[in-house]
Amino acid sequence: MARSRCNGKLLCLCLLPCVMVSHLLVYIMVSIFVAVSYSPPLPQLPLHYIATGASKNSGSLASHPVRPFWNLRREDGALWNRLQHIWDRENNPILNSNSTLYKTTSQDLQHQQGRKSTGCEQNRAWASTVPDFNILPEQMKNFVLSMHCKDYTILVDQPNICSETPFLLMAIKSQVGNFENRQAIRETWGKRGRLQKDNGGQDWLVQTVFLLARQDMDTGPHPDLSALLKLETTTHKDILMWDFKDTFFNLTLKDVLFWDWFSKHCSHAPFVFKGDDDVFVRTKAMLDYIDQEIVEKIQRNKTKELDEFVVGDVIANAWPNRQPNTKYYIPESFYRGTYPAYPGGGGVVYSGALAMRLQRVSNWVSLFPIDDVYLGMCLHRLGVSPSHHSGFLTFDLPADMREKPCAYRNVLLVHRRTPKEMLTLWKELQVSPPECV
Repeated sequence: MARSRCNGKLLCLCLLPCVMVSHLLVYIMVSIFVAVSYSPPLPQLPLHYIATGASKNSGSLASHPVRPFWNLRREDGALWNRLQHIWDRENNPILNSNSTLYKTTSQDLQHQQGRKSTGCEQNRAWASTVPDFNILPEQMKNFVLSMHCKDYTILVDQPNICSETPFLLMAIKSQVGNFENRQAIRETWGKRGRLQKDNGGQDWLVQTVFLLARQDMDTGPHPDLSALLKLETTTHKDILMWDFKDTFFNLTLKDVLFWDWFSKHCSHAPFVFKGDDDVFVRTKAMLDYIDQEIVEKIQRNKTKELDEFVVGDVIANAWPNRQPNTKYYIPESFYRGTYPAYPGGGGVVYSGALAMRLQRVSNWVSLFPIDDVYLGMCLHRLGVSPSHHSGFLTFDLPADMREKPCAYRNVLLVHRRTPKEMLTLWKELQVSPPECV
């Protein structure tokens, strides 16, 4: 009897750790489920403003991020962070792969989001969640009221511009009134046609388009330039124009809408240069650099890396500007945290394959007022790190070197140049620039 009691105590002692561990496992599993299933409240909006996410059958979507993984913690109080928190979780490959927990009502939502907008009217639903909305600068207010919309009618299109596949498509952000800038680019570094390689190999075909939107009449009266723009469009056939106001905070829309246009009309172009109409590009030097990268990756059997090819003047660990009277002001009520690494918006070059991935991922990255930061946000969610190249001088050369052709020997891009300076510099650099002594 005593022995039986003893065996019972031993059995209890043996089972006790197992019972405790099992309780601990249950507690951990419940905690994880609660954490990942928490969904911060969103303002009530029409159905088509809700992100559709990625279904398990959408194998053509962007690949999973490998370096920075998506942050599942919500930043309280910041509108962009709260909205993006929902979308990131909904499209997280781990949470979304074998579970219905983060899927939307799928086909109905996709149908709603895919329909063409009839105007993208301003909506105050999200403004009510920004506590200091009424004292924000006008450009920030207007952005918040319209940030739900990424779908605008194209007013001027060039659907056949890539009928012959260009090696490099140059997409230049411009404004209606910047005729001189566009013409200077056409006559210099953005000239369409073929450029011969130095080694006598096959030449490169370069094509150029200019990205425009409607003049912002809120900034004051503007002369009617419609007839002049129509003549320019008919003559050069290189204008893409959309039906939204051309403001600084709307430059992001030019990226998003260009990626959509590219996916439909020029997806076979191997490389894209996206820049502003006040930069100067040594086009042949840039093509040489791209060509060397291709050869080097083929030799190392790293051709898949071209799907992640993006090069520019990379800015890392940048913080939002919190000065309300500045052009780049981003209030803390809208965005919290640092910016992801991004290539400066003056000019960046990336592969056509990456442009296609950017088009897809931009469907579930909330619009952000600063275009180059938005590119960084999209790259971050693709797990792609932009490469820095010292030849991209988006902050210009030292003042005492800008007039010296020798200073441009290792330059691929420099910002900023007037139309007259572009023409002068182009003429001076028709021969390889000498080294400075």
